[in-house]
Amino acid sequence: MAVITKEARRLKRRRRVRAKISGTAARPRVSVFRSNRGVSAQLIDDVAARTIASVSWTESELRSLSPTARATRAGALLAERAKAAGVSVAVFDRGGYLYHGQVKALAEGAREAGLTL
Repeated sequence: MAVITKEARRLKRRRRVRAKISGTAARPRVSVFRSNRGVSAQLIDDVAARTIASVSWTESELRSLSPTARATRAGALLAERAKAAGVSVAVFDRGGYLYHGQVKALAEGAREAGLTL
């Protein structure tokens, strides 16, 4: 009997979600990746297969913050970069992670900064 790992279960959820949502130039996809150390996100146009904007926890502005505060600020930075690129509406892809903690904080930070998810 095969043992299904935690990562394999997450990837299965991720593929199921990605089958239903897709980003366009008018409404790109906010893709979230959460590691043990931090969180990163990208604004992706799936039609043209290009990244419009991105943010990572390794940026100097974010490294000194606590994990939840870091995710909230990362969402706000992503929203600012999206507005600079001319994007105001996006679809949220949680990447197979539960919508709580850092993933939720990133989404709420982006919404507070003016990005409609």
